[in-house]
Amino acid sequence: MKFYKYQGTGNDFLIIDDREEQFPLHNKELIAGLCNRRFGIGADGLMLLRNEKGFDFRMIYYNADGNESSMCGNGGRCIALFARQMGIISTNTSFLAVDGPHLALFNGDLVELQMQNVSEITSHANHFVLNTGSPHYVLPCSNTATTDIITKAKAIRYNDQYKPNGINVNFIEWQQSRLYVRTYERGVEDETLSCGTGVTAAAIAWYLLNKKTSTAPFEVPITTPGGELKVKFQFNPKENTFTNVWLIGPAKLVFSGEVSF
Repeated sequence: MKFYKYQGTGNDFLIIDDREEQFPLHNKELIAGLCNRRFGIGADGLMLLRNEKGFDFRMIYYNADGNESSMCGNGGRCIALFARQMGIISTNTSFLAVDGPHLALFNGDLVELQMQNVSEITSHANHFVLNTGSPHYVLPCSNTATTDIITKAKAIRYNDQYKPNGINVNFIEWQQSRLYVRTYERGVEDETLSCGTGVTAAAIAWYLLNKKTSTAPFEVPITTPGGELKVKFQFNPKENTFTNVWLIGPAKLVFSGEVSF
């Protein structure tokens, strides 16, 4: 079976054109093996592109542990570029993911992905919990670049509250007019170089942390260990919701090949 390896700011994925529905969807061991960086191809996750009535395609996403996951923002940007490079689409695209419909636009080297509206937000004394297509815990931090986020994130991800379903943990810090974000991802159970739903959650949490109330479109520049992204949105203070949410950044084909199983 032909596979393609893509990355979006260092968040890397295996993508398979499965419009003929030949891939064994529920073979977790196979998926985990393909994503294994020592014994397989290596990736943060695996995506299948399938046909979907009323849309250009359907995106099915699996974490590196082999379990089907919630929405992956960088994955959505990568599979949109894959669909264009495969000739499935020619310009912009509308596709279906696990959390609903998404629109993707192409702007030079950038892929702009419209995310779902965000309304599930809980503010705590020192952190935020919100759902941006996947559940995220966002924690302001100093010295983010040198902090041992793995140990701290595991203590949160595996506590009694979050252990059953897991949660992604993000550490944020404002640095030189940009928001610096590091993310520990459930399902990968490690830090990834970038997380699309994570930086979206981080941007919204930072906005709320700074008590901004503008209803005009707002843009937050993001730095992750894997590269630069932008998150745009509009805030509705009466309903405490964020609409017109866009994740913007580069995506790239790394290589392709064939795998037998």
